[in-house]
Amino acid sequence: MRTDLCDRLGIEHPIFGFTPSEHVAAAVSRAGGLGVLGAVRYNDPAGLAAALDWMDANTDGRPYGVDVVMPMKAPTEGSIGDLSALVPPAHRDFVEKTLHELGVPPLPAEDSADQEGVLGWLHSVARAHVEIALEHRPALIANALGSPPADVIGQAHDRGILVAALAGRVDHARRQVADGVDIVVAQGSEAGGHTGEVGTMVLVPEIVDAVGDQVPVLAAGGIGSGRQVTAALALGASGVWMGSTWLLTSEYGEGLPGQTAVSRALLNASSSDTVRARIYSGKMARLVKSKWTEAWAAPGAPDPLPMPLQNLLVGEAHRRIAAADDPEVVAMPAGQIIGRFDTLRPVADVIADIVQEAEETRARLAK
Repeated sequence: MRTDLCDRLGIEHPIFGFTPSEHVAAAVSRAGGLGVLGAVRYNDPAGLAAALDWMDANTDGRPYGVDVVMPMKAPTEGSIGDLSALVPPAHRDFVEKTLHELGVPPLPAEDSADQEGVLGWLHSVARAHVEIALEHRPALIANALGSPPADVIGQAHDRGILVAALAGRVDHARRQVADGVDIVVAQGSEAGGHTGEVGTMVLVPEIVDAVGDQVPVLAAGGIGSGRQVTAALALGASGVWMGSTWLLTSEYGEGLPGQTAVSRALLNASSSDTVRARIYSGKMARLVKSKWTEAWAAPGAPDPLPMPLQNLLVGEAHRRIAAADDPEVVAMPAGQIIGRFDTLRPVADVIADIVQEAEETRARLAK
């Protein structure tokens, strides 16, 4: 299972575990992979600082990464109030009507003050996330929207931190390498969250052929077993980037409210129970199917708004859905790999099984 990238980052297995949970990220790192904490959910950068302080103390000195969401060029950005004013009233009415029809109650008064949604989609907030990350000890900064701004890449390199970017097309990967990115994550359409249209089996060798002689390539999308890791390495990848697999680990719910219903929904889902839509953030993303996603696909539903307006529109709705604890009404990014899992397991056990199956697969192929 070891590749050159393992030696470069000081990890045992070429498994990169992306997750919004610091508990999962730390567990991935302790188990020999590289846990990558998603920063987008931290509206207050101080919350990210606290999470990274916790990871510094709970990773046994092992490396970890931080994932941010920022475009390479800073967009024109107003205040939250200015942006919220751009959300059409008809869209707000649709969201409120849909929540009522789905039986999702309002938040308690004490929980309803913060109705801004997730602000990590905003460039200014993401830049604050980078500043916090650079004050800690990540071995990697990854960007879900491609190359980070040039100055962010430069600051990371000055501190000996590698920079990764997610790519859904070959031209994206070439541009990222030209921008100075150190690792390209070739993310196929099977993946959860923001994803393109090309499948992993096609995309990974295309990107490896295009840029693999310059930078390591990680395979992402539909990977959750040792056989799939072995296949990714056979396609030329230097490792794998996994996200949805960790949603069904026992550590995932620690510190993340409202995950009981999500876990039940995912445990009952098949690989066919996901859908790509722009309803989560304004950009195309793969989500687990639910009555919420069906409502947005029904005749008469409005078109989703562009990022970041869509998230400002649905931010409070997501919080209400999480608090309602109904597995039939969830708003959760998830990849097609969720169909493989039917029980919650510790991260260490998941990684151990992946490594063992990968070794058995390679031995079988060598016969």
